[in-house]
Amino acid sequence: MKREPLLDPIDRVSEILFGLIMAVTIVGSASIASGAENPGRAATIAALGCNIAWGLVDAVMYLLRTATERTHLRRMGSEVLRSDSDAARRIIEASLPEHVRAIAGEEEIEGMRRRIHGLHPGGRRTLEARDFLEAFGIFLLVVIATFPVALPFLMMSDTRLAMQVSRVIAVGMLFTLGFALGRYAGYLKPVYTGLAMAALGVALILMVKALGG
Repeated sequence: MKREPLLDPIDRVSEILFGLIMAVTIVGSASIASGAENPGRAATIAALGCNIAWGLVDAVMYLLRTATERTHLRRMGSEVLRSDSDAARRIIEASLPEHVRAIAGEEEIEGMRRRIHGLHPGGRRTLEARDFLEAFGIFLLVVIATFPVALPFLMMSDTRLAMQVSRVIAVGMLFTLGFALGRYAGYLKPVYTGLAMAALGVALILMVKALGG
């Protein structure tokens, strides 16, 4: 039996991107402001602490969003059950995304109405064990994204060289993640998406350097 991944590709890549971009920005900015003897290491600690906090916030927001969406769907289902056939179909149609509504005919909407009537009244719990696993996965992705950027500072004594290597790694990762997003989206040339993400990384680095980092 094939196991379903905890997060879809867009969620996985997006969380890594957020963590990576934050790490790049914070490492550069903190190294400017830090008065420590080794500003690179101080910046790395700052980036890790920030991404741990951001990962926790992102995980909690994921659980909140999931619970809110399920509560909304449960309320909509109750309205469908209480309404007559015509009103129930209108409720279902109004809840569909625009691109789905454009291709869903009366038969499909009626089929949805009948299936709602056939569902167990209790339905799913608001939050299940898998939701907490996915939230934990989001937290890990954001935190793990910090380490490739931080690794040069942990392995090199020359802070300036470590900073340069860290930036090269960050731009390379941004290109790879952008390429992965473009390929998942089905673009004919996902390399352009990769280059766009890499350009974003370069722009952030240039902004930090302009501030003295």
